[in-house]
Amino acid sequence: MTAVDERLAPAAAPPPRRPNRLRALLRNSWRQLTSMRTALVLLFLLAVAAIPGSVLPQRSVNAENVAGYFREHPDLAPVLDRLGGFEVYASPWFAAIYLLLFTSLIGCVVPRLRDHVRALRTVPPDAPRRMERLPQFAKAEERPDDPAAAAQAAAAVLRKRRFRTVVREGGGGITVSAEKGHLKETGNLLFHLALLAVLIGVGFGHWYGWHGNRLLVQGADQGFCNSVTQYDEWSLGPRVEAADLPFFCLRLNNFEAAFQASGQPKEFEASVEVQEKQDGAWRQARFTVNDPLRLSRANIHLLGHGYAVELRYTDRYGAQQTKIVPFLPRDGMFTSEGVAQFPDVNIDPKTNRREENLQVGFEGVYLPTVDPRGGPASIFPDEKDPVLFLSAYRGNLGLDAGLPGSVYALDRSQLVNGKLKQVSGERPQRLTPGQSWTLDDGTKLEFVGTRPFATLAVRADPTQSLVLGGAVLGLIGLMLSLAGHRRRLWFRITPRDGSGSLMEAGGLPRTDYPGFDEEFDQIVGAARGRSEGTP
Repeated sequence: MTAVDERLAPAAAPPPRRPNRLRALLRNSWRQLTSMRTALVLLFLLAVAAIPGSVLPQRSVNAENVAGYFREHPDLAPVLDRLGGFEVYASPWFAAIYLLLFTSLIGCVVPRLRDHVRALRTVPPDAPRRMERLPQFAKAEERPDDPAAAAQAAAAVLRKRRFRTVVREGGGGITVSAEKGHLKETGNLLFHLALLAVLIGVGFGHWYGWHGNRLLVQGADQGFCNSVTQYDEWSLGPRVEAADLPFFCLRLNNFEAAFQASGQPKEFEASVEVQEKQDGAWRQARFTVNDPLRLSRANIHLLGHGYAVELRYTDRYGAQQTKIVPFLPRDGMFTSEGVAQFPDVNIDPKTNRREENLQVGFEGVYLPTVDPRGGPASIFPDEKDPVLFLSAYRGNLGLDAGLPGSVYALDRSQLVNGKLKQVSGERPQRLTPGQSWTLDDGTKLEFVGTRPFATLAVRADPTQSLVLGGAVLGLIGLMLSLAGHRRRLWFRITPRDGSGSLMEAGGLPRTDYPGFDEEFDQIVGAARGRSEGTP
């Protein structure tokens, strides 16, 4: 082959490019993740994953209930703990579902939002050449008016029904194109954007929110200030430190409870004093179960109430101690159980030494209204005939060991090992307000009376407004999505030989719309009637 032939010969085809398997895998995975079907599956999985958080006790809400679950289920509880069953909303698997759903929604919404904006800016397309193939079609009819007047009449009817309308000339006639129903897609996008807002709000609320529970007894001497050490139970978000808590102090002045004749609660109301600035003035406030006390950076919710028993103990040396101990209700009639412990009593004034085996504890039941027939439970939640039944114990209460324990029950291990013994006999002592009880060693216990207490939940969620707004927008978007139906209509008006015109119409529903045929007939009838001059 000569040099000229070589130059004229076609160049060899380049070898085919091998597909990049990793890139194809990532592209296909992204398409699957950002599909609407995957988003729905992830949303369902998130709902299913939240079920253990509702069934099992959570450490962030009530650590004591978690400890109780371990005692009741010693074999199952460690397995659930390793799986994150007691910290569901902070577990890696719940966070993975949450983040995948968030990513999937973004991948779904952003392209659809771009396409929706483009569709809103695009005018309706021109009429198809063969409208008889459309689902709805009206045959051509002769009109006495000219094509321009008939087209304007049809466009006026469509605009009156809020169709986006375009009139075009060409091809030997005039066409009227109309489209309606973009609110359906707007509602879909609004719903998904609202869901994203809720997810963002819940996520940031978990990071920067905090909560604490406090049992607050009535009285100026029983108030508390906002500090983690003042709460019975508390939980801070991962981005919140103890020093970040806002300042406020609260004390319960009065608690009013009203009950029906059956004992069912009718109304609860707490009257408190609040101080929101250090060395600031105290202000009065009232709140109920469904109307929380709203502070600048926290809300205080009323969860329940009960009675705190006030006891005064006089030891063998004549020293007195007074304690106000809450008794927790165990039924709807406020049969309440509690413990009063006096570890720092019977101190010899000569040596100033305390005998640890002379500590005293009282355990018993408080009945706001005692059963006159001698029943073991209260018969009404209000204090109509209050009675306190107590058993006394003397010895080592086990408080000096420094181990965590419940303040509402005695340390049973001390009773088992014999370091704490019952000294009041087998039958509990019956006391009414004002009565006293002299023990076998000459010490005395006086039942001074009771005070009401309120169970409060202090909550701070900086994204609460965002979650609420997202929920409202989600409902609006859902209603728009259900109510909207996208459809298109066309009219073609062609001039007739001599005078007048011919009008034909077609319609295409873009979504499932059972009432489209009826709407199409009404619009066509209105357009033809108007072109003829009829109302």
